[in-house]
Amino acid sequence: MDISPDVVISGSRGHLSRLVVNLVDNAVRHAATTVEVRVYEKDGEAVLEVLDDGPGIPHEHREAVFDRFTRLDEARARDGGGVGLGLPIARDIATLHGGTLAVQDGGLVARFPMNRTAPAYVKPL
Repeated sequence: MDISPDVVISGSRGHLSRLVVNLVDNAVRHAATTVEVRVYEKDGEAVLEVLDDGPGIPHEHREAVFDRFTRLDEARARDGGGVGLGLPIARDIATLHGGTLAVQDGGLVARFPMNRTAPAYVKPL
């Protein structure tokens, strides 16, 4: 883990935790030996990278993995977990928080605007 301090976004703690868990679970399932989680700020955005040393997602399937119930053939042969909902749910959570979730070489990257006001569905503490 490589977590920079002071990278803070507003949002639902429960939803954002689920996003992180879904991404890490996915990486653990497909990694050969290593999963790396990074959080840092770049260009005014909070960036979360979840990387693994697994086979990766082919370029032609990088959007399809965000469709509900999509499982690539390699994934089905390799593990018994998941039904193809983790990444679509994670992307929905990112979108609800004004962010994005995409596949990059080596894993997944979520980007969120920093210092934004909390959305209406989040109750202040």
